[in-house]
Amino acid sequence: MDIVTVFSGINWIPLLLIIGGLVFVIIEMFNPGFGAPGIIGAILLVAGIVLYAQTLLQALILIVIILAILGAALTLILQSASKGRLSKHLVLNDSIDDDIKFSGVDDLNYFIGSEGIAITALRPSGTADFNGVRLDVVSEGEFIKKGTAVIIDRIEGLRIVVKQKLS
Repeated sequence: MDIVTVFSGINWIPLLLIIGGLVFVIIEMFNPGFGAPGIIGAILLVAGIVLYAQTLLQALILIVIILAILGAALTLILQSASKGRLSKHLVLNDSIDDDIKFSGVDDLNYFIGSEGIAITALRPSGTADFNGVRLDVVSEGEFIKKGTAVIIDRIEGLRIVVKQKLS
């Protein structure tokens, strides 16, 4: 009895499609992202089931077996993601302490009354320099020439309102 006669009754193409599909789906579980391995794996699994199953009952049994294998693989992957080697790559362990506060808006009220020079013409908005600090500012509506001395009148949120300094 030679090897060809032993394996002559087995259809290898559906078996390879199912194994390949399982491998691609498991790769997608390990590296979630775009989904190309998952889509390819699903297509290979469906093609393998269609080519292998001769009856609806065989197809259902094969689907249950595939789902059991994928469920076991998912369980192992989730366990590795929470406690194992995979958790070092997927889970962020750093945290922000409660005593550190963050504000997206700085309190600019300490600039009120500061004197500076208009770097650009203010029509009514532009840029002014206050002791080396460049700020985007707005005049109260009047045109202010470039190089004119200005004073910060008030702060309205992120809007810095200036007026021309009177000599």
